[in-house]
Amino acid sequence: MIWRFGLFDSTFEPLLPTHWALLVALGLPLLLGMLAALFPPKRAWPVVLASVPVLASGLMLLSAYDQAGLLRWHWDIAGVQLSLRLNGLSVLLLLMTQVIGGAAALYTPGYLRLSETGPLARWLWPLMGVVLSALSLIWLATDLLTLYAGLELMGLAAVGMLMLSGKVAALVAGMRYLLLALMGSLTYLLGVALILGHWGRLDLQGLAEVVEPGPVAWFAAALIGAGLALKAALFPLHAWLTPVHENAWTPVSALHAALVIKASLFILLQLWSILLPDAFYAPRVIAWLGLLAIVWGGLLAWRTDSLKTLVASSTVGQLGYLMVAFPLLLGPDIAPLPRALAWEGFWLQLMGHAFAKAAMFMAAGNLILATGESTLKGLAGTSRRLPLSLLVFGIASITLMGLPPSSGFTAKWLLLQAMVISQQWWAVAALLIGTLLTAAYIFRLFRYCFDETAPRHRYQPLAPGMDLIALTLALIAFALGLLAHFPLELMHGGSP
Repeated sequence: MIWRFGLFDSTFEPLLPTHWALLVALGLPLLLGMLAALFPPKRAWPVVLASVPVLASGLMLLSAYDQAGLLRWHWDIAGVQLSLRLNGLSVLLLLMTQVIGGAAALYTPGYLRLSETGPLARWLWPLMGVVLSALSLIWLATDLLTLYAGLELMGLAAVGMLMLSGKVAALVAGMRYLLLALMGSLTYLLGVALILGHWGRLDLQGLAEVVEPGPVAWFAAALIGAGLALKAALFPLHAWLTPVHENAWTPVSALHAALVIKASLFILLQLWSILLPDAFYAPRVIAWLGLLAIVWGGLLAWRTDSLKTLVASSTVGQLGYLMVAFPLLLGPDIAPLPRALAWEGFWLQLMGHAFAKAAMFMAAGNLILATGESTLKGLAGTSRRLPLSLLVFGIASITLMGLPPSSGFTAKWLLLQAMVISQQWWAVAALLIGTLLTAAYIFRLFRYCFDETAPRHRYQPLAPGMDLIALTLALIAFALGLLAHFPLELMHGGSP
């Protein structure tokens, strides 16, 4: 079903409930964030009330897609065509963003109340709103101009959130992230300019019809790929990731690791499926870098003594699983069955990781906030007083390790089936190595936390609900494995 709107040259059609749901999903997080900056919530209940219409809009769009199938919106603005599309994949990613964003917002009042955040804390709310609105726009956009607008809004707001703590280290890391993000944006724009100059199209559907393999497509794909890989912290362009998380507030780290870096990966896969259909070398380069990412990220997490560095470094390794799947999604001579399995496993892994990583950052933040310690050795003996925080960390770790019956297990099982059928044995080895390394650094943390001979800490009580919010996200990641048939059935309409 398609709706068209015009500005300056025609009239609007009446707004249907689906249109209102779209406007709420895209605009309400930003408006609520601006309102919260004026009147910062001190408790969680205003955030609960504000989250209800946002989640309701996502459910309405899910219902509309279920009834009508693929939905499209087109705007003609002074001769420039902008378009949005709602398919099975985009509605899943939209709901994922709303749930994780709502959880981070619920977690924030308690965290800010217990932390020494200073006067800049009120600006977290509008920046968080910009990030959530921009992410929703990215999941729905089907033209390069809208994708760029969402990408830039999200990136600049994310940089602002990561620098809010005001520490010197945070400002240095944030400025480095800003410069690299701008460099990635410039590289992306050069690729878009090359596409527009050669083919004269910005809409993805039109590009898919006119793009032909050749030097222009390859060079544009290389520019866009380099820019987006830098923004997504794909190995080896990940060096900025750990320092920004070391100094960021916990809800900011949860949002960034769970959602922000995934958006660039989402755009990369979309554009490469158009510019590099059935390419042989480019997906394999990404996959081999993914193998190195799994090993390098796992070793960094295993050797560090900082809890936040452990969680941030594990993100580098976990993104490696998604990179390893690129030849199955984009490579030539891949049969329909392994390609379909890899498609399902890729997005289930992305969603499971998003929920688990948000929960893990919140659990890590709770441990640091309650004990005042950020090192693994400093957390020795915390199992006596913080069992729920460690339980959340453990449940999230089950998903990251890929143990049954979590979403990580189901996703890796689908990917392993695709790799075995297509005889990509090196990719199978990568997944197995990653699982062992993840178990190594997770159990290293628990070895310290369950040390009964460690001296007792003085604990700061956590705000009510901080552990329960993180537990909810961890359980969602776990339950996605048991109920994977629901998102997978919905996702079939989102295949490229």
